[in-house]
Amino acid sequence: MNLSTDIRDGETIRDLFDAAVRDHADRPFLAVPANPRRAYAPAGREISYGEAGRQVQRLRDAYRRAGYGVGHRVALLLENRPEHVLHKLALNAIGVCCVPVNPDYRAGETAYLLDHSRPDLVLTIGSRRAQVAEALAEARHRPAVLTEEEAGTGLPPPLHAARHADPSPDTPASILYTSGTTGRPKGCILSHGYEVASGAWYAAIGGMAAIRPGEDRIYNPLPLYHVNSSVVSLFCAIATGNCQIQTDRFHPERWWPEVGQTRATVVHHLGVIVSMLLARPATPEDHDHCVRFGLGAGVEPQMHAAFEARFGFPLIEIWGMTETVRLLADSTENRQVGTRAIGCGVPGIDVRVVDDADRDVADGSPGEMLVRHSAATPRRGSFSGYLDDDEATETAWRGGWFHTGDTVWRGADGVLHFVDRKKNIIRRSGENIAAAEIEALLLSHPDVLQAAVLAVRDETREEEVLACVVLKSGTTDERSARDLFAYCNERVAYYKAPGWIHILPALPTTGTQKIQKHTIYPNGTDPREAPGIFDLRALKRRGRGNG
Repeated sequence: MNLSTDIRDGETIRDLFDAAVRDHADRPFLAVPANPRRAYAPAGREISYGEAGRQVQRLRDAYRRAGYGVGHRVALLLENRPEHVLHKLALNAIGVCCVPVNPDYRAGETAYLLDHSRPDLVLTIGSRRAQVAEALAEARHRPAVLTEEEAGTGLPPPLHAARHADPSPDTPASILYTSGTTGRPKGCILSHGYEVASGAWYAAIGGMAAIRPGEDRIYNPLPLYHVNSSVVSLFCAIATGNCQIQTDRFHPERWWPEVGQTRATVVHHLGVIVSMLLARPATPEDHDHCVRFGLGAGVEPQMHAAFEARFGFPLIEIWGMTETVRLLADSTENRQVGTRAIGCGVPGIDVRVVDDADRDVADGSPGEMLVRHSAATPRRGSFSGYLDDDEATETAWRGGWFHTGDTVWRGADGVLHFVDRKKNIIRRSGENIAAAEIEALLLSHPDVLQAAVLAVRDETREEEVLACVVLKSGTTDERSARDLFAYCNERVAYYKAPGWIHILPALPTTGTQKIQKHTIYPNGTDPREAPGIFDLRALKRRGRGNG
């Protein structure tokens, strides 16, 4: 890796974007692939840096005239539309913090986000206004709502006066919600310095993932409410005068037509994307593209080399998380394909592998990965903390190292290999799902006595949610399982609902009545083959507005 020890975190997003507009006015900034079935830009759209700069300036002036500035927050429910990026850049330029909203959230989940982040305004699109209204009906905090279509006709004033209108590198730019192991999602506060540094770090990875200034087009099908698309690739593109290609979402049938049509040279992927593309019949499009490399995580080892051989470009395996700006990447010429290798610690990201007592383990032994910038400045370039949860922030940073919750092992050559999440997180199609959140939801059902939620392997989506439940009624039939699924599916995003439900007469517990998840199924057995388990995956469907 060709990474500089100097993390670029001393400037604001406005500084970075204004410089890009000045230096790259005629170059493409954002591209939207054509999709005749999509409600916006069905024929596709491309926006230059110059055009984006003019649009952002108009929005910036409108927000400033309405009284917005440092100390304000605006929730954005704009799907993966380019308007999300333009409004974010305008709001960040005057010091407003953006709170992206997952469009798949149910009303209760959005209400929690609004109550927790307390935005001054919710900006959405007309087709989502009813969805916002449902959330506000359940929320205690009820900010003004404006559709993007109405934004030019006047903005409602913020709830209080701005501190000032000039952000600094430490000013919050985003609050991104990420599932933890304790139930409700945590709000990760990301500063201007964090987001600028994130793009600069990606741009400097080098090796087989070298970014070419002014020449690359980065196709990112991942959602703008996640750090990958809204921060890592976006600010890499801005820092290097490149173009971000933002589709509405991943679909295997549209991947290669969109990649080819938009002349993408870099693609972002997840393990589920790789498996779904490999499962499709071979076509001439397999090699009719300009892609130099893919960047992502979670590729199944047995698929890694097969994908590269079929499609003709390397998949660079990375590690990263919302809490830290810095990616690790196995991007050298002698990378270790098919081993879940994620690269080595480098200047600017120290790494330890430890046991449960934070003692270093020997090379080759699995342990939790801890990271920091350096001994002198451990938290440099990391998130600013969890919103209104100093205790969780300090627990994660205990001992001067950030505890990632990810299990890895390190080879004698220093290369780290990802093993799994440490506990209680289910990774489904790139979404982190907290087992504790689904357990709490199940226990709120009047007929549930006990609940334990586990991850089970899924051939397509990496992992699926398995709920083991004991009912007060003692019934174990499929109708009860379907009722439980419906109860969950009405209250949480579709991907969080249990794909498998196993109704059992009892769950194993300790003397203090703590459920022993590891003893529910004997070692070496596949829970999906257990007698009486119900496969409800076919019931999981994306909600309205996600066609």
